[in-house]
Amino acid sequence: MYQSTTYTLSSRVFLGLFLFISLIGLAQPPKYYPAGEIKLALKKMNILGSALYMAAHPDDENTAMLAWLAKDRLVRTSYLAITRGDGGQNLIGSEQSELIGLIRTQELLQARRVDGAEQYFTRGNDFGFSKSTEEALQIWDKEKVLADVVWVIRNLKPDVIITRFPPTAQAGHGHHSASAVLAEEAFVAAADPKRYPEQLKYVQPWQVKRLVWNAFTPNFTNDPPPGGNYVMAPLGNYNNLLGKSYTEIAGESRSMHKSQGFGSARSRGQRNDYLQHKLGDQAQSDIFDGIDLSWKRVQGSETVAALLQKAYQTFNAENPAASVSSLLEAYRVMEKLPQQEYYVQQKKKELTEIIVACTGLSYEGNTVSYAGTPGQSLRFYANVVKRSDVPVLWKSVQLLNTPKDSTIGKELKNNEALNLPISLTIPKEIQYTQPYWLANPPAKGMYTVNDQLLIGKPEATPQLTAAFHFQIQGIDFTLNRPISYKWVDPVQGELYRPFEVRPAVMINLDEKSMVFPATEAKTLGVLLKAGAGAVKGELRLEVPKGWKVSPEKLSFDLAKAEAEQKVSFVITPPANASEGTLKAVAKLADGQEISLGLRTIDYEHIPVQTLFPVAQAKVIRLDVRTAGKNIAYLMGAGDDVPAALRQMGYSVTMLTSNELNADVTEWQRFDAIVLGVRAFNTEERLKYYQPKLMQYVENGGVVLVQYIVNRGVVTDEIGPYPFELSRDRVTVEEATVTFLKPQHPLLNTPNKITAKDFEGWIQERGLYFAQKWDSRYEVLLSCADPGEKPQDGGLLVANYGKGRFIYTGYAFFRQLPGGVPGAYRLFANLLAPVNGSVK
Repeated sequence: MYQSTTYTLSSRVFLGLFLFISLIGLAQPPKYYPAGEIKLALKKMNILGSALYMAAHPDDENTAMLAWLAKDRLVRTSYLAITRGDGGQNLIGSEQSELIGLIRTQELLQARRVDGAEQYFTRGNDFGFSKSTEEALQIWDKEKVLADVVWVIRNLKPDVIITRFPPTAQAGHGHHSASAVLAEEAFVAAADPKRYPEQLKYVQPWQVKRLVWNAFTPNFTNDPPPGGNYVMAPLGNYNNLLGKSYTEIAGESRSMHKSQGFGSARSRGQRNDYLQHKLGDQAQSDIFDGIDLSWKRVQGSETVAALLQKAYQTFNAENPAASVSSLLEAYRVMEKLPQQEYYVQQKKKELTEIIVACTGLSYEGNTVSYAGTPGQSLRFYANVVKRSDVPVLWKSVQLLNTPKDSTIGKELKNNEALNLPISLTIPKEIQYTQPYWLANPPAKGMYTVNDQLLIGKPEATPQLTAAFHFQIQGIDFTLNRPISYKWVDPVQGELYRPFEVRPAVMINLDEKSMVFPATEAKTLGVLLKAGAGAVKGELRLEVPKGWKVSPEKLSFDLAKAEAEQKVSFVITPPANASEGTLKAVAKLADGQEISLGLRTIDYEHIPVQTLFPVAQAKVIRLDVRTAGKNIAYLMGAGDDVPAALRQMGYSVTMLTSNELNADVTEWQRFDAIVLGVRAFNTEERLKYYQPKLMQYVENGGVVLVQYIVNRGVVTDEIGPYPFELSRDRVTVEEATVTFLKPQHPLLNTPNKITAKDFEGWIQERGLYFAQKWDSRYEVLLSCADPGEKPQDGGLLVANYGKGRFIYTGYAFFRQLPGGVPGAYRLFANLLAPVNGSVK
């Protein structure tokens, strides 16, 4: 059994390896490996090769290919995703944009811990579905993203690049095809010292041997695609040491993409994929044809290779510790090789992990709380246990980025657990815990990252890391582990959480957007939360010109860390239409000003994620009238539309099981029932309650169904009359909207809808429009992406009995939380009772 590690290299750090991040990740429990995995790791020691897989998003990667490369071919395997999936939808919660990108970053890291690959990104921001390569590359800022791809290639030095998609429309998404275009251009640029010469301060040019496309197989069979030059990859092979096939591992890996609903089976049986030659030297029968994967790549390494081969052959699964002496001998010899050599450094890291594995050494640093503030005293425990008779001296433990270095000087006994308390002070200059790519405001298609050494990383190295210094049979090793909080949950058992450096006070506003349909003032609740004890100060709100806030400021006094205080301000809008940003600022007694909130993302399948967004909200004085008051909302995959409706003055009732089971006559108190995004995909009960919804419409109610994905629908009967969904969407948010029935009541009552109401939309017009519908539906709007045919199925309306049914693919779930004025006006019209009063 062994524990995954990171380490400090004893010689000059070779910057070509700086991107390496241990797959334990942040606040992951120590990972212990069975003897079969140690044996596999020993076998890998004599394989010197690297493969880079490239695509556009989380979930694009072929996890079976990654598992086969990492665990069968035993090469260093990496997945480079151009984006973090920021523009996708969310099936497990309401997070969107950069927050869903944060979730998917962690899901990818969890997937890589399963399939054995490493994870990297560019600064590209997933701005939503794109229909062309040209649009994707333009919005991404092609030169910057290409520079990032070149940077990753020069660091990882892959022998082979594999693209998931072709650079053509066959890829099915502009991001997909653009990722292949970038791969092919980077194949050439990475080897050219004239391209991105600023990178050569840290890395050297690198010529990849070949680039291939992981071609689509016909009907997912094992047959090769027609035509082309292909080599086969037997991804369904079974690994005896792991007790799994690579497709079984792939199913477990892909199932980490939970926010996309991609739970996958552990497939068994033969699975052949085919790799089509694109660039470089053409392979004849194997992806690594003509590439020396042995220690012959390193001059003078014959002795190392022989020692490692002997260690592999003589490994005793029942006594891994018996291999330590020979492995240490190999390490000593490896130390005499050129330390700047890429594979020497890479294999030293791998060998260190194996030595720690066979020694049975476990180590971690755990704090007594999960958060602290700059300058605060902190107590943590250094936990070490060695489960073998291998002589190990625990020399010291150091807290990186602090002056704390505790000398231990203790010989470890077999299976004797040590738990040493250590006190330190968090440096005052330390930065808050924050995803590095979110530290600066993003552009539409790019995140802003100014530190070259951060580019490519899935996450920043934790600032507070415990460096454990051990000596194993005379050789010194430094093993690093991020400090974390560990506790026992009565249901889930032992859990870990990343340690967070927080501001002294955090400010959370009750609303992300405040909509004022009239001149009446509204109250904004503000929650202050202490990051440290004894925090006092004053809180004020900065509002746009023409807006008023009362009181001007409020005092707060938070005696203990985690203490909370709720205060409120009254916001008065101007008489005329106005938009702007409101910002909360806390001024502490020492003069420090803080304007950061607290956002925690907590799902069981990923580590807890914390960020500190600017404490601000959008304020909108909106010319909007509403008809009706009481709205029922049935949540689907998750969205923030109910909060937006309350901002408009509606009373919103979330439909629970009791509400759904109530007699339909009780529903008549609602002026409209709104179904959240993907409700007909995620809410199984709708197959039984759809007739009841239609009865409610027939009795005079309004039912509004937001977009539904056209696959996995729980029932084909959605509305009172049939209609057929498509995958059609309009991705250009500025696309002209044509009024097909400008006199229709829903475009005129209670608000007169004009072209101005479609200005300022974000990310897209809409998605999953209807493509066929019964003649009893009316279509009110039409729009299209440039050069494409008009899409009329984004808003279907049907009168049924005394009421009205509406299906809309227009992306209100993005526009309303985003504070788009025209979206509020149009949505108010759609919710209007068939015969209702106007407010």
